[in-house]
Amino acid sequence: MLPASHRWVLRRRKTVMAKAWGGRFQQETDPRVEAFTESVSFDSRLYAVDIRGSQAHATMLAKVGLISEDECSQICSELTKIGEEIEAGDFQYSAELEDIHMHIESALTERLGDTGRKLHTGRSRNDQVSTDLKLYVRDAIDELDALLLDVQRSLVDRCDQDADVIVPGYTHLQRAQPVKAAHYWLAYCEKFQRDRDRLADCRKRVNVCPLGAAALAGTSLPIDREMTAKLLGFDSVAGNSLDVSSDRDYLAEFVFALSLISAHLSTWCEEWIIWFSTEFSFLKLPDAYTTGSSIMPQKRNPDVLELIRGKTARVMASVPQLLILVKSLPMAYNRDLQEDKLAMFDAFDTVKACLELTPAIVAGAELRREQIASRLEDGFLDATALMEYLIKQGVPMRTGHETVGKLVAHCEGKGCRLADLSLEELQQACDLIDENVYGVLGTQNAMAALQSYGSGGEQPVADRVAAWKERVG
Repeated sequence: MLPASHRWVLRRRKTVMAKAWGGRFQQETDPRVEAFTESVSFDSRLYAVDIRGSQAHATMLAKVGLISEDECSQICSELTKIGEEIEAGDFQYSAELEDIHMHIESALTERLGDTGRKLHTGRSRNDQVSTDLKLYVRDAIDELDALLLDVQRSLVDRCDQDADVIVPGYTHLQRAQPVKAAHYWLAYCEKFQRDRDRLADCRKRVNVCPLGAAALAGTSLPIDREMTAKLLGFDSVAGNSLDVSSDRDYLAEFVFALSLISAHLSTWCEEWIIWFSTEFSFLKLPDAYTTGSSIMPQKRNPDVLELIRGKTARVMASVPQLLILVKSLPMAYNRDLQEDKLAMFDAFDTVKACLELTPAIVAGAELRREQIASRLEDGFLDATALMEYLIKQGVPMRTGHETVGKLVAHCEGKGCRLADLSLEELQQACDLIDENVYGVLGTQNAMAALQSYGSGGEQPVADRVAAWKERVG
């Protein structure tokens, strides 16, 4: 005698060929076709949102009188049990049932008989799948927003401990102007805030309820779409049933937002990989996020940062993957759209994993202050400050630019810095220069001279640190 759970599996396997669309067909499906067309191997993760959607649908059906309150209660209760079995790993999957939606409906029907068969009243798998995807993406957006906020907090938290550190700012990877280290950290806060704003904007278009559009033309049954939308927390109801089945705009938009998050993470990783190198030696990474070499015992490799940078390719590839998928599809549902989830799931999983690691890396890294300070005067970081000093003295900008360029060349010839030049040497280049010029020469002075809103100077950075502290709590 087999255990009860095993008998359930055997009974279920006897009924799996009773497909939702089987009434039209006289031959069984080729097993190779079933293996080729199944999607439960990747869409099973939708089970929780599928159950939420079905319970809301059943509640609405009872409200409008298409099923009884008792039937609704049985359906909702059994769906909860099915969800718990899936969560516990006690649910059996089979390729014959194609996707998670049919697995759940088949299990429900087996347990409740005709009552279970009533659940699909007034809906199609087309609008059901679209609803599930929107619920999933909406939850994913909320999860990513929280993770991005954690990253921002980790960056803001660094600002006080690094408040006295000045670092070179770069263009073309060449030393350009000095800025506060906190200015670098807040630059990434700005990038990640745009990512959060993009996700929030995308969420508005995600949060439109497709349920009740049925296959493509709606239904003659007296369903209440507004009620279903409200139960599921949607802001509004999709206004064109034909559009619902074919709409995957929100997925393309979502993965594009993911690709930009990944791009910003990659930029940060690239910069810190460079800063971690012996040639720069600006940064010490925590041991927990570096690895060693199999042959060179001295090595510490920034493998986690390199992998975050590398995984960007996978995320960005999801955008053309989805766009190419939908570009030539005729109106309403086509089976091609089964492939949409693969791109979205992979992009979401990848970005989520990267964001989960990022705050700890940011918090654990240390700036190598002595190394940074030892070379801070290299590269004429005060040249722009000197040019702007000349502008304040009445020198036209282009003339000031040329004058400072000649002074830099003069310093390179002498092997000295701008601050090392005598007043006489400076005045030979421009007679409008006076002794006040030394107040802007040198990296510390050049940084302190920056005063425009959003700049890398002392007070502007302090103001933005305060603003970001208030913003991220």
